[in-house]
Amino acid sequence: MTVIHEILETGPLQVNCHILAASGGQDALLIDPGGNAGEILRHLTRLGLRVAHIVNTHGHFDHVGAVHELKRALGCQFWLHEADRFLVESAPQHASRWGLPFGAVPEIDHPLTHGQRLELCGLQLEIIHTPGHTPGGVCIRWGDEIAVGDTLFAGGVGRTDLPGGDHEQLMHSIETRLMTLGDDVVCHPGHGASTTIGQERMGNPFLHD
Repeated sequence: MTVIHEILETGPLQVNCHILAASGGQDALLIDPGGNAGEILRHLTRLGLRVAHIVNTHGHFDHVGAVHELKRALGCQFWLHEADRFLVESAPQHASRWGLPFGAVPEIDHPLTHGQRLELCGLQLEIIHTPGHTPGGVCIRWGDEIAVGDTLFAGGVGRTDLPGGDHEQLMHSIETRLMTLGDDVVCHPGHGASTTIGQERMGNPFLHD
């Protein structure tokens, strides 16, 4: 099956928002729409797609900034790990500490859990719980690609000095739930360039301290 996959940088902190759909289908899912809801909607229109589900890697304000507006416009469902509910509910306060505005807090429709396998919009997704950056952080895998949110970056790892962060837990998550994947699995971080498990296994300095 061919998968449509496009990445848009969204919101003031340039979060990678993923648009995923099965080729030939009309329903799409979004991962981490951090802002710019209007731009996302226009891009979907150009692709001939309509969002049915939003599945987030975690609940930080910069990753959920467009969720409420998209839910209101499209009636789509929002999936998030329950352990990050507190981050979504406090998103306006966290955004204000960065001097940034935040709209309405989105309602969570469905919980994500470790090992969950979802069939959404014709796609097979696997949910991998990787706490550390946030308590409810997850990675979302389809085929040989995985959205790793702010758990892992090209040459780096997620920060753990924010509410709910735990560096030891983050490193354990990466070592036991990401580095056990094959070298060819393509990783799409929440910010910045994509990488592979193999590249990070060999060259990520944070994994060799």
